[in-house]
Amino acid sequence: MTDNPNVTEIARNIIRLEALSLKSLEESIGSDFEQVVQLIHQSQGKVVITGVGKSGIIAMKIAASLSSTGTPAFCLHATDATHGDLGIVEKRDVVIGISKSGNSQEIKDLIPFLKNNGNTVIGMTANPKSYLGKKSDYLLYTPVDKEACPHNLAPTTSTTVQLVMGDALAMSLMDLNGFKSQDFAQIHPSGSLGKKLHLKVVDLMDDSKIPRVSISDTLKEVIYEISEKRLGATVVEDNGKLSGLVTDGDIRRVLEKNENINGLLASDIMTNNPISVTEDTLALDGLKLMQAKNINHLIVSGEDKNYKGMVHILDFIKEGLNG
Repeated sequence: MTDNPNVTEIARNIIRLEALSLKSLEESIGSDFEQVVQLIHQSQGKVVITGVGKSGIIAMKIAASLSSTGTPAFCLHATDATHGDLGIVEKRDVVIGISKSGNSQEIKDLIPFLKNNGNTVIGMTANPKSYLGKKSDYLLYTPVDKEACPHNLAPTTSTTVQLVMGDALAMSLMDLNGFKSQDFAQIHPSGSLGKKLHLKVVDLMDDSKIPRVSISDTLKEVIYEISEKRLGATVVEDNGKLSGLVTDGDIRRVLEKNENINGLLASDIMTNNPISVTEDTLALDGLKLMQAKNINHLIVSGEDKNYKGMVHILDFIKEGLNG
């Protein structure tokens, strides 16, 4: 099968047209955008985002982006709004209506109610002279010369510009709200993203598998402990204090180098001053340390620097963490 140069050119032209529209959007950002951001930032209510068709789908994404970055928001489909769902809109809420033409009938039906309800209305449209453009208290201009669709019909360029405008709103508000990675973690507890932000090494430990031997324990006792706890290593303690680490790799090397292993103790084969982290270390930071040091085991210590447990590289992989 050979490449079709016509298809390639069509795709590149679509991307080119949408990129040009984003350039126009960038140049249009000014005082109106700043006023909208400040209005939402100072609002005591939620942000309600509404639209129909493809604009309604964009409204859903923008609402999700706002909510996940510290600005409470939800999407209300314009058709549903005028068929009984308006009760969810409170007087203190800020409403963003999205419509390329600005003359969608569903939006036109909705705005009078919002005005009577005392809501501040923000219009996001490519047509400032439209019904939405004129009736809105504030305007977010989303310029579109033409859709990337060959027939200038299917929403393509317009929805891309709306989506990026939403991202600009969400990220600007995120900055104003002082929303940090710790805050992000609180509302993203699941999935790899949440785990990277809040999961700690202590959360990966299995309390039933805390291998430990004394420096005076024999090689046989060391092997037994490693086999029993199934972590491939054991900590060596001296009077209850962390002293060293013995891995199954250390044992193999000892067996290869010594014909007579009778009399060997844990202290003879351990690695002194093994790498350890405190229990409040983020799992992602612990993984990065292990990768940098090329080790498979990480010792976890408490605030008193006493040995708390051990995690294996596979524990991170099981949690979907890969750095």
